[in-house]
Amino acid sequence: MLTKEIKKGTKVKLRNGWEAKTLESARKTTCLCEVYGFVTECGSVYSHDIVAVLDENDHWAPVTEYTPGQLKCKKVNDNLPW
Repeated sequence: MLTKEIKKGTKVKLRNGWEAKTLESARKTTCLCEVYGFVTECGSVYSHDIVAVLDENDHWAPVTEYTPGQLKCKKVNDNLPW
């Protein structure tokens, strides 16, 4: 699955293991999501932190490709000192 194919309302799994529901498409470097973590909250999630998508058969399909802009953003974030 490509991140640019993720539509509004899709349930996704994040890199840290939490689940979320997208509130907009994941075409940009960030995506507005309702995240189900310690508490349920809405906020921006980096699109490169979406690792799987729940398909129509309730199976987790891995995200296999990110846009060049999302990969550039990931590279910048990976090089931050914290």
